Amino acid sequence: MVARFLTLKLTLMANTFRRSVWQTIGMIVAALYALGVVVVLVILVGALAFVEDPSWAAVAITLGGALTVVGWWLIPIFAFGVDATLDPHRFTTFAIPRRTLVAGLAVAGLVSVPGIATVLVALGTSFAWVLEPGVLLVALVGAVLGVATCVIGSRAITTVLVPVLESRRYREVVTIVALVLFVLIGPVVGWLTNGVEVSVGDDSGAGTPVLPLFEQVSAVVGWTPFGAAWSLAGTAHDGDWVGLIGRLAVALGTIGLAWLVWDRALARALVRPPVGDGGGGRAKGLGAFGRVPFSPTWAVAARAATYWLRDPRYSGSIAVVPLLPVIMYFTAQSTGSFAMLLATGPFVAWLLGFSISNDIGYDNTAFALHVAAGVDGRADRWGRAIPLLVVGPLVSAATVVVSVWVSDSWHLTLPLLGLALGSLLVSVAVSCAVSARLVYPVVKPGESPLKSPQGAAIATLVSQGIGFAVTLGLSLPVFAVGIAAIVLGGPLWGIATLVVGVLYGTLILVLAVRFGARVYNRRLPELLQQMQSFP
Repeated sequence: MVARFLTLKLTLMANTFRRSVWQTIGMIVAALYALGVVVVLVILVGALAFVEDPSWAAVAITLGGALTVVGWWLIPIFAFGVDATLDPHRFTTFAIPRRTLVAGLAVAGLVSVPGIATVLVALGTSFAWVLEPGVLLVALVGAVLGVATCVIGSRAITTVLVPVLESRRYREVVTIVALVLFVLIGPVVGWLTNGVEVSVGDDSGAGTPVLPLFEQVSAVVGWTPFGAAWSLAGTAHDGDWVGLIGRLAVALGTIGLAWLVWDRALARALVRPPVGDGGGGRAKGLGAFGRVPFSPTWAVAARAATYWLRDPRYSGSIAVVPLLPVIMYFTAQSTGSFAMLLATGPFVAWLLGFSISNDIGYDNTAFALHVAAGVDGRADRWGRAIPLLVVGPLVSAATVVVSVWVSDSWHLTLPLLGLALGSLLVSVAVSCAVSARLVYPVVKPGESPLKSPQGAAIATLVSQGIGFAVTLGLSLPVFAVGIAAIVLGGPLWGIATLVVGVLYGTLILVLAVRFGARVYNRRLPELLQQMQSFP
């Protein structure tokens, strides 16, 4: 049965290549990138075998493995969502024993680019002990246990959280709070450790030696569920057999507890699958639709504005925007440079503009209303852009004002406003053109934002990579004038940046809407067919 799960997962992955050329290209690029990372990491770990002090190998593998486990447990929740390729609910009617189902899903969870890369790197960590055969065997056991901790723990967490977060309000609050903590942890740690000096040698006479500091951290992490499996080889090398048995017990206990949690959560989910809130909202009239002129453009704009206000998929995608100034502030405090803080305004503007780059994908099958009503391409393109063109300039300008106020750089207000408005208009323009051609699967309306459809991650990376490259190329004229204004100074250069950003961005937006409208009108049946084919 486990072999059948593997065959099914491989078949589904092979079918991904047939669905879209862009998904095929993205998968190949991701595989090549992962292969390069694996090769580099294995070479670096193998080189540790010939380092004079073997403590470096133990510390590097323990801390690196712990970070890998944390990534496996958290990234699927807050980045790409839960892999729904083999959704357990699809096997409810097949009467598969639950233990067999759990084992099959666990093994099949490794059949992906991140899974295969993790397995190769985990096995490659054993090369750090190639000169000591006994420790090498322990390292291989630790690698297997480490990979099991990654996969089983990740599945346990996601299976437990998905039913809990089906409540829309609870899901939004928990996701946003967790996202805030996750995004802020790096800048806060950097700010707290600002001024702490380290040195490589023990006799340098300044700062704190690096290796003893990392050894202390590694000694603590090695007793946690995150690093216990990865610390086995280092403990065996030191001859601490009692510590080896204790850490092995922690690793096995973590896997056993995660397996038990996953098994119980899966049993509950198979009997009582999540179905959402189940209640409808109280009718409150036409809302935004009753306050706009009667035209296709404004009807689309009203619907888009409603999505931004009520659809958690939209609000979740830009939840990081209010946090960017805070992150850049902590970064500036740590580095002593306010350059990144001042760049927050243009970056926020680009992020807002590019947030509608897959707006049709979020419509899902409701896009059939556009086809049935015969909505023209220009009405669709302008209607989706209008809400951002109303709110985006205000948010971008507010971010610029806050950044120059905190950094006391009021002389850069006009250049940064020009860069922000230009970036917003150009990114909205690229979104209007790209969203009519590159459409990829997203979370369906009403589903948990933690889920991720098959092929969504790779298609997202490819589509957004292309959009970013095009946006960067089209923004070069605005960037050139803005950089000149910042370097040369003077109010005239600032006014020139503002004028060029607004006029040039408006020109690109008009041309992009026309181009996107033609593509939209020409590909309307294909777009609907693509929406209906998404899993």
